[in-house]
Formats: sequence, C-alpha cells, structure tokens
Amino acid sequence: MEIPVPAPVAPERQGWMDKLSSGLRKTSSNIAQVFTGAQIDDNLYEELESALLLADAGVKATEFLLADVKRRVAASGASRPVQAKNILIASLTELLKPLEKPLVIGEFKPTVIMVAGVNGAGKTTSIGKLTRHLANEGASVLLAAADTFRAAAREQLAVWADRNTVEIVSQEGGDPAAVSFDAVSAGRARGKDVVLVDTAGRLPTQLHLMEELRKIRRVVQKADATAPHEVILVIDGNTGQNALTQVKAFDDALKLTGLIVTKLDGTAKGGVLAAIAQEKPVPVYFIGVGEKLEDLETFSAREFALALLA
Repeated sequence: MEIPVPAPVAPERQGWMDKLSSGLRKTSSNIAQVFTGAQIDDNLYEELESALLLADAGVKATEFLLADVKRRVAASGASRPVQAKNILIASLTELLKPLEKPLVIGEFKPTVIMVAGVNGAGKTTSIGKLTRHLANEGASVLLAAADTFRAAAREQLAVWADRNTVEIVSQEGGDPAAVSFDAVSAGRARGKDVVLVDTAGRLPTQLHLMEELRKIRRVVQKADATAPHEVILVIDGNTGQNALTQVKAFDDALKLTGLIVTKLDGTAKGGVLAAIAQEKPVPVYFIGVGEKLEDLETFSAREFALALLA
C-alpha cells in the first residue's frame, strides 16, 4: 500500500485555505504535536487519541480514525511520524467526504430555505453571508424575518438585507409562521429564485419553540406544497460536542438537509465535524471563519483535513 502525500490546493482556493488554516490553528497545533517524535509507536497513538478527543472529534470518530490509521500504517510499512500524519489526512478526508455536498438552487422557483439555530450560533449573520453568496451566483433573494421571538432580530436581518440590497418581508410582533407564509407567497408572486426564512433562535430543550419550528414548516407547505426545499441548521464550531447534540435534536424535529458551521476561527474544537460525519452525517454546505460577508465558503473535506492537520 502506497503512503499518501497530500496534493497541493488549487491556486484559486489558496487564499481561503490560508484563512481556514489560520482559523483552525488552535485545533491543528494540538494534533500536529503528536507527529513531532522520531518513530511511530504506542505512545504516538495514545497521544493522537487524546488530541482527537480534545479536538471534540468524539469517541466513535476517534476510535474509527485510530483503527484506520493503524491499519494503513501497517499495510504501507510507514515508519516515520510524518508518514502517519499524511495517512491521517487521507483517513480524515475519506471520513468527511460524505459531508461534502453543494447547495443547489434552481430546481424549484422559489427555492425555499428554512434556517434554524440556537441564539448566538451566528444564524442571522450566516443568512447575510448566504444571501451575498447566492447573489454572487446570480440568484434573486427574498428574506423572511420570522425570528420574531428575539428582540432586535428583525432589525439585524434588515441591516443584512440593506447591505445585500435584497427585499425583506417583516411584521412587527407578527406570528413567525404567518411571516413565513407571506414571504413564500411573495417570493412566488415576485418571481424570486430564493426565499430565505430566518426562524427564531432556540435551544432543543425549549420544546414549545421547537414545536413552533414544526409549525413554520407546516405553514410554509401550505404556501408551496413542495417547500421547504432546504432546512439548514447553523452551528457554532466552538461548542464542540454540543453542536452534534444540536444536529441530532434539530434533525429529529425538522429533517435537516444541510449545515452551516460558523466561528471556526480561534476554536480548539474543530474536530467536531469528524463526530458529525461519524454519527449524524448531515451535509455541510458552508463553513465560516470570520465576520466579513465573504467569510463563508463551500466545504471541502480535503481542504478541511489539510487545515486541521497543518
């Protein structure tokens, strides 16, 4: 078995790759230290296990990666730690590959996207960034301010609508489901390509609010029987295993189609994507490593693995 050597990243992705590597430095430095010794031995594997668990890769993904690396090392005859590191990059890339799926717009008009997430995950900011991304792709976007639960959420979304010069459907103190219904109806009438519905930030333990999310989904279907076409959860990369818990809870309630992972810059818990891939492989449409509108990029398993093990 040949020992893998990571191929270079495409030149047009290098700027993003530098930003991602920088953002994941806290995680990557902890793991990279494992491979600074002189040989591959039990001590290296013990340190690797600890480093992956500290990075919040989770027990199942850590066990899978350790077993896979040991098997590949034995099969390839690798003897140097740097070779084991390259094998881990290949193994992690394969584990993350099922999460790599693009957000496709255009099959339905409008494509109705519900966006959920707990308060503080960066949900409304991500909607602003996603709006910019879609506009750059040539899509016309209508925003629905259905986060009527949180004070100032409407105003925050209006700022993003203004920055992106897109229309917004909003009601002061309105019922979230009613706002969503109006927005989908307006999107159809105005010939919009995408309707982005900002739902209220909530914790999975707030059962009455999770029920409200289900209601929004049902009411959206009344406005368009095929909708929602996408249900995206925004998760904060800093929260580690808690992010996996959120993915499971929101998927049970809403049947998620994709994720946006935010705030990966400066976290030591970047390994959580391995846990998601192993235990609840919902596609990761985008990852974010900054506050700027352009700091949202499509997810690549290989780029992420390279950055995590830089």
